[in-house]
Amino acid sequence: MSAASSANAGAPAGKDGSTIPVLVITALILAAWYAACLPMNSNLPQLHNAAGDLMARYQIAWALERPVLPAPHQILIELYNATVNTALFRQTSDGMVLNPRNLSFHAWVTLSATLLGFVIGSVLGIAIAVGIVHSRTLSKSLMPWVIVSQTIPILAIAPIIIVALGSIGLTGLVPKSIISAYLCFFPVTIGMVKGLTSPDTMQLDLMRTYNGSAAQTFWKLRWPAAMPFLFASLKVAITISLVGAIVGELPTGAQAGLGARLLSGSYFGQTIQIWAALFYAAMLAALLVVTITAAERATLRVMGARP
Repeated sequence: MSAASSANAGAPAGKDGSTIPVLVITALILAAWYAACLPMNSNLPQLHNAAGDLMARYQIAWALERPVLPAPHQILIELYNATVNTALFRQTSDGMVLNPRNLSFHAWVTLSATLLGFVIGSVLGIAIAVGIVHSRTLSKSLMPWVIVSQTIPILAIAPIIIVALGSIGLTGLVPKSIISAYLCFFPVTIGMVKGLTSPDTMQLDLMRTYNGSAAQTFWKLRWPAAMPFLFASLKVAITISLVGAIVGELPTGAQAGLGARLLSGSYFGQTIQIWAALFYAAMLAALLVVTITAAERATLRVMGARP
């Protein structure tokens, strides 16, 4: 057995032994977080007037009802109470409906806008990339505008989109989806332009030698070569799409969605609720990225890529 094989055999966990470093970094972050609870909350009355040793003050800081910085275990408890410990459905006169007290209900409202905006933005980004690659005019005229579009802060343009679409009767899911699409089309466009132009000159010359048409060159050479770039862009786009959906809920004063949950928490000073919604959004984004990764592996496997 080689030295490399012996080292891999002795790895504590994971294919490359990377589990322990991740756990160590996580433990350091948690330790720093718990340590920061006392100074961050020190101006609150419960701590400002508290007496006793340092540990006693920390115990108070970790159990505050409305802290500036909640302790990690408080967020986990809130997540449990807002999801597992709260019924997902409730009985109404219209039958069983989703319970707005459950955080998963708000996540579903945001997720629906996220997925619709992701589909719209991805299709738009791919279409723009194909046009840019096949037209020098579009490459010189459209590409600068694609880049400039991302210099506008989304917090500034989101209320404009909401008001403009609301004036023509489009409310609810559609405005949030358009904001998500506006954010996520950019990485897809850039990634696909890079991917579609990744075949080198020798490969393109070979297609011409075989008398391949522009369509054949696209489907048999450019499109397969762009797949890794596409999925890398989609992983970025899906997370940005989620951010766009949450941002789209903020200026409307929405009653449902993770953005609405953040707003209600800020209105009533429920910082633990705010952090729980943020953690739920992060877990939702991770789940979406994992889904895209699984789709990538399945697609590349079908295309004959090496595992």
